[in-house]
Amino acid sequence: MKRKLYLLAGFMAITTLLFGWVDVQAWVDGETGQPGAYGTWISLIPPLVAIGLALITREVILSLFAGIWIGALFLVSFNPFDGTARSLDILIDALVNADHIAIIVFSLLLGGMVGVMSRGGGTQGIVDQLSKFATTRKKGQLFSWFSAFFIFFDDYANTLIRGNALRPMTDRLNISREKLAYIVDSTAAPLAVSAVITTWIGFEITQIQNALSGLAAQTTDAALATQLQAGADNAFIIFLHSIPYLFYPILALAFVVMTIVMRKEFGPMLTAERRAYSGGGVIRPGSTPATDTNLETMQPIEGKPKRWINAALPVISVIVVALYGLYTTGASALAEGESGLTNIIGNADPFAALLWASFTGCAVAIGLVVFQKVLTLNQALESWVGGMQSMLMAVIILILAWGLGGVTQEIGTGTYLASLLEDNLPLALLPGLVFFIAAVTAFSTGTSWGTMAILFPVVVPLAVAMGAGIGFAGGEHYSILLGSVSSVMAGAVFGDHCSPISDTTVLSSMSSACDLIDHVRTQLPYALVIAGVAIVVGEIPAAFEFIHPIWGILAGLVILWFILKTFGRDPEVMPEKVTQD
Repeated sequence: MKRKLYLLAGFMAITTLLFGWVDVQAWVDGETGQPGAYGTWISLIPPLVAIGLALITREVILSLFAGIWIGALFLVSFNPFDGTARSLDILIDALVNADHIAIIVFSLLLGGMVGVMSRGGGTQGIVDQLSKFATTRKKGQLFSWFSAFFIFFDDYANTLIRGNALRPMTDRLNISREKLAYIVDSTAAPLAVSAVITTWIGFEITQIQNALSGLAAQTTDAALATQLQAGADNAFIIFLHSIPYLFYPILALAFVVMTIVMRKEFGPMLTAERRAYSGGGVIRPGSTPATDTNLETMQPIEGKPKRWINAALPVISVIVVALYGLYTTGASALAEGESGLTNIIGNADPFAALLWASFTGCAVAIGLVVFQKVLTLNQALESWVGGMQSMLMAVIILILAWGLGGVTQEIGTGTYLASLLEDNLPLALLPGLVFFIAAVTAFSTGTSWGTMAILFPVVVPLAVAMGAGIGFAGGEHYSILLGSVSSVMAGAVFGDHCSPISDTTVLSSMSSACDLIDHVRTQLPYALVIAGVAIVVGEIPAAFEFIHPIWGILAGLVILWFILKTFGRDPEVMPEKVTQD
């Protein structure tokens, strides 16, 4: 630990000394007042520093703060004292964001609910019931994968509910926390981005619609303006047509279940699964899980009944109230003439719905155990507070990740990456390049929605200007427009999966009680392999309009199967047994 602290302290000291030699005035634009690093390659340094240090030292909190501090130096002309003060201001700004507060409160309430469920024996009751069906590691993992489809409507709810609910079962079956976090993370966002009725749909359609409407207003060609406005009016149809081009999310969903059915792993995940199966622990020795599940206030009381209903009802109430909240907030926000379930969910306020749901879950959990006299009211409240306390580490990491995202926005990291998309490249290369830029942007900024907000206004007009989608459905190079639209979404999800500063990555490790960096290290090789296959058999062929995207997905499945078959190993077979065979 001391060695890691010395490394971080030395890095920050050297950075200060190096920056001391720079002409700080050259780093501030006199006209705009923006730092000279704004929108240049230098704006990549803060996120890369944070991510690199986190992967090297495994000290997430200090690494994230180092990235924020470097970015703050850019904003204050390299004065280390002002940079430290600005870093704290950035963290406060990240915390007071209304949506961020909603996520934190939702996470804390859900943690409190889990605390009551655990203390009241409900979680153990669920484990006892599931043990009758999930009798093997394979069945347990398949159940974990399949459960994603019950909470497909929101990625935050998906990760937090499933990770907390499934963890006791997977622990009993000696499934590593890394594998649980991977299953949870790699099914939540891919479902949310590709399903028709999710909290993402309104945002995605609005981005497409605004980009086309803005382009229509700017063009002087009346015929083209009419076509563009028609495309904007049918943004939902464009989104539906783009779904088959979401190669990475679709293949990611499939790859999870392939590793389970084929019982094959490779890379760090293989090591983690062998450790868990052989009795070495579901977490790596010396790791720091994002959630502390060993608090005394979360342990069942001896001699009290352990009823599964005390865990099932709170979880069901969360799902039901969340769906009800999405429907009511969406219905009240519909514009005149709008109707349909998709529009309702698209216009919903997911944060309000999730807050109502988590609060209801807490009330149901406490009410059940107190009414049945499993816990006294004081014991239930202590467990509720203890459950929230277990989330503290993850909340700190979330705030730091958001702070780093705020820094990247202030110094123009996303602006620089978006500027790499120029209109002087072959049209067929656009979807692949967009996927790459979206992935790097999401990886660097830690937000898939932020990535889409940055790139959609750039990518859609650029694709149309280069000749893609003129006339839209049935028009020339329509598939390239669809490929470009889907590449923004798919690349954002891929970058999100790879980044330790992504909120969904943090939430997945938090709900699974897994070390954040261990989760990133084990998931990263899988995500990279899937992305490489998606580009080769999906993005490129579909852009050149060689084949229908469905054939690309089928080819991707075959290639991924071959990779697992060739390079994967059964984690339940130890290396010495392989040698003997």
